[in-house]
Amino acid sequence: MLKITPLNQTHRDMNAKMVDFGGWDMPLHYGSQLEEHHKVRQDAGMFDVSHMRVVDIHGENARNFLRQLVANNVDKLTVSGKALYTCMLNPDGGIIDDLIIYFLSESWFRLVVNAGTADKDIAWITSQRDKTTPNLEIKPRHDLAMIAVQGPNARAKVWQVIPGTQAVTENLKQFQSATFEQYFIARTGYTGEDGFEIILPANDAVDFWKKLHAAGVAPAGLGARDTLRLEAGMNLYGQDMDETTNPLESGLAWTVDLKSERDFIGKQALLQATIRRQLIGLLLLDKGVLRSHQKVITQHDQAGNEGEITSGGFSPTLNQSIALARLSTEVAIGEEVHVLVRDKKLAAKVVKYPFVRNGQILI
Repeated sequence: MLKITPLNQTHRDMNAKMVDFGGWDMPLHYGSQLEEHHKVRQDAGMFDVSHMRVVDIHGENARNFLRQLVANNVDKLTVSGKALYTCMLNPDGGIIDDLIIYFLSESWFRLVVNAGTADKDIAWITSQRDKTTPNLEIKPRHDLAMIAVQGPNARAKVWQVIPGTQAVTENLKQFQSATFEQYFIARTGYTGEDGFEIILPANDAVDFWKKLHAAGVAPAGLGARDTLRLEAGMNLYGQDMDETTNPLESGLAWTVDLKSERDFIGKQALLQATIRRQLIGLLLLDKGVLRSHQKVITQHDQAGNEGEITSGGFSPTLNQSIALARLSTEVAIGEEVHVLVRDKKLAAKVVKYPFVRNGQILI
């Protein structure tokens, strides 16, 4: 039996093509993945991300607990509502998950973790809690839904649908959140566009979704979500990083605080690691489509030690195939490499990602 979100029947009523996504019955698209992609880049689209797991941590020592649990430093969170993107590592420095942490008060932090890793994450967090801070409450919020509204007109559409929210959220900077009535509204997202991710009671999700749709916000599925995040150079857990890779070779060094004296799980492994790979962008020069797991041959590789595409696909904005790839640290921006596609060597140019942000082509 597939898990379903509170919006499952609504997706079906909108004629969504439903697929099994990590054990969840989720919409792939509502007729045209391409149109949904362009709608988010040019206007406003909405995604059901209720399969993501909200986990609230309550207790006096919540901050101390998170200091050692995650690689980024929660001491950066000083203003209520501020959010932090980070990785949670195992002792070997491998990435258990990437997640967002919201600071609400010294005794309340909110985590949003990936759907496919949620059960594993909660088990890990609970085991670490039991070792160090047994009085903390780890509370998965199964009573909540989450809808992402993304695009240049996304915030204005939300203000239209929920009167009163503009005053509360208009001055939020990126990675800040505010609460309005039953809505927890964060200026975050996974598309490279502006917008909000809104956490709300599961019972209110259908009504909110329908009001957004009536206001002209286009429903968008997993297909557009993937092409948008790839253009924006955003990692996908399970493809661009996992427990066999560390953040320093996954383009996530900026999410790791190695400077402070604070110790955290995986820190020693990172300090001792020899980094030979980097995550980098590819732009296909020949005809074809780049896909994950395709081998990438560079002038720096020894036989049998080629690089590999972690995420690849067709970019609707660029009208060209792009990819993220883990290659030798010796590979430089501007180099030409070759990707093995059905036994053919296709030429690709190494570029710095992101490819597209805020509607602008950056390469």
